[in-house]
Amino acid sequence: MKFTEEHEWLREEDGEMVVGITIHAAEQLGDVVFVELPEEGTTVSKDDEVVVIESVKAASDILAPVDGEITEVNSALADNPGMVNDDPQGEAWFFKMKISDESQMADFMDEAGYQKFIG
Repeated sequence: MKFTEEHEWLREEDGEMVVGITIHAAEQLGDVVFVELPEEGTTVSKDDEVVVIESVKAASDILAPVDGEITEVNSALADNPGMVNDDPQGEAWFFKMKISDESQMADFMDEAGYQKFIG
């Protein structure tokens, strides 16, 4: 897994990147009550707002970590947004994407670097 300073994680799976938020981010949000996901097939640029999360504490936007195309969304989150609190780095991924610029992956931290970052 790779991690961003915006508390997102990326995991390669079958040639695509799966994107979600970290345990730290889910804990900071509190109980998630709503998730709005992007449309499949949407082309995004790094730092575009692609997901809206609402919790009992606040609303947050999840940004595209890299340039690419959204290939799949986790529609289970629409019916059960609390999954984000239960398993943020597993079953509660937000979307999968095909990356158009692999060099952007060089900007991200490994798990040890992320733990030091949130330290």
